[in-house]
Amino acid sequence: MHRDEDLTTIATFYRRVQWAAVGVGVAWAIWLLAPILSPFVFAAILGWLGDPMVDRLEARRIRRNTAVILVFGAMVLVLVIVSILLVPVLESQVMTLVQSLPHYRDWLVGTALPWVEHRTGLQILTWLDPDRLFKLLQEHWQSAGGVAANVLGYLSRSGFALMGWVANIALLPVLTFFFLRDWDLIVGRIGLLVPRDHFDTVRRLALESNEVLGGFMRGQLLVMLILGILYALGLWLVGLDLGILIGLIAGLLTFVPYLGPASIVLFGGIAALVQFGDWQHLAGVGLVFGVGQVIESFLLTPMLVGDRIGLHPMAVIFAVMAGGTLFGFLGMLLALPVAAVVNVLLRYAQERYRQSRLYAGDTPMILLDAGMPAADDDSSAE
Repeated sequence: MHRDEDLTTIATFYRRVQWAAVGVGVAWAIWLLAPILSPFVFAAILGWLGDPMVDRLEARRIRRNTAVILVFGAMVLVLVIVSILLVPVLESQVMTLVQSLPHYRDWLVGTALPWVEHRTGLQILTWLDPDRLFKLLQEHWQSAGGVAANVLGYLSRSGFALMGWVANIALLPVLTFFFLRDWDLIVGRIGLLVPRDHFDTVRRLALESNEVLGGFMRGQLLVMLILGILYALGLWLVGLDLGILIGLIAGLLTFVPYLGPASIVLFGGIAALVQFGDWQHLAGVGLVFGVGQVIESFLLTPMLVGDRIGLHPMAVIFAVMAGGTLFGFLGMLLALPVAAVVNVLLRYAQERYRQSRLYAGDTPMILLDAGMPAADDDSSAE
C-alpha cells in the first residue's frame, strides 16, 4: 500500500517537473523570438478586443466574415481619423520641441543647476565645463574610442531595427484581420487540448480572466484617451507651447499608476518655468494636474475601470518594469495581461488552499457565533 502511494507521489513529482521544464522552455523561446512576436501579440490583443463586437453582429444573424469586415473597417477608420487629427499636431509639437531645446539648455545651465548648487553645495557646473570634458576625453581616449565604437555599432543596427519596425507596422493590420476572423476557431482548438478532467476548472478560470482583463483593458484605454485629451487641452489653455505633446504623453503613461500624473507635474512644470518663469503658469499646471486627478479618481476610474484587475498599484508597476526588463517592448505589452491572469490563478490557489487539509488540519473546526448573547450561555450553564 505504501509502495503504491510512494510511486504515485514520485510520478506526480516528475509530472510537475516536466510541466516546469515546458514553462521554462516557452519563456526562453519567447525571449529569443521577442523581436518578431510583438506584431503577433499586438494583433492578437486587437483581435481579442474586437471579437465581442463581431459576436454581437453574429447574434443579429450577420455572417462572421461580414461582421469581421465591418469591425475591422471600423478599427481602420478610427485609426485613420486619429492619424489625420494627431499627426499634424504632433509634427508641429516636435518641431517646437526641437526649436526650444536651446532655451531648455540655457535654463538648465543658467537657472536650474545654479539653484541646485546653491541649495546643496555641489559643483555640478564644474563637471559640465567643455574644457574639463575635453581634458577628460584626452585622458581616457581609449575608453572613449570603445564607447564610440559601441555607439556607432548601435546606430548601424538601429537602421535594421527601424526597417523591422516598419515591416511590423505593415504586418499588423493583416494579422489583426486574421485574428478577428479566426478567434473563435483558435479558442476552440486550444480548448480541445485541455485535459477533460480539468476542462471545467480551466474554463472557469479562462472566463474569469477574460472578464477581468477585458473590462480592465477596454476601460483603461478609454481612461488614457480621455485623460490625454484633457491634459493636452488644459496645458494648451495654460499657454504652454509643448502642452499638447506633454498632455498626450501623460495620458499614454496613465496605465502605469502615478507615472502619468508625475509626468504632468515634472514636464509641465519645467515647460512652464522655461517658457514663462513665473509662478502663475506653474500654478496653472498644478490646476490642470489637480482637475485631472479629481476626474480620474472620482469619475473615470470608478465608472470605466473600477477594481476589475484586482492588482495593487505597486504590483502593476513591478509587472510593467519586469516585463520590459525581461522581454523588452513585448514584455511591457504582455505585462498587465499576464499579471491579471496570474492574479486570477492566485485567487484560485488561495481558494484551494483554504479547502485543503494543510490549512484546516486534522481537527474539525467549531465555528462560534460571535453574536450569541451572554445570557444564553448562563441559562445553558444552569
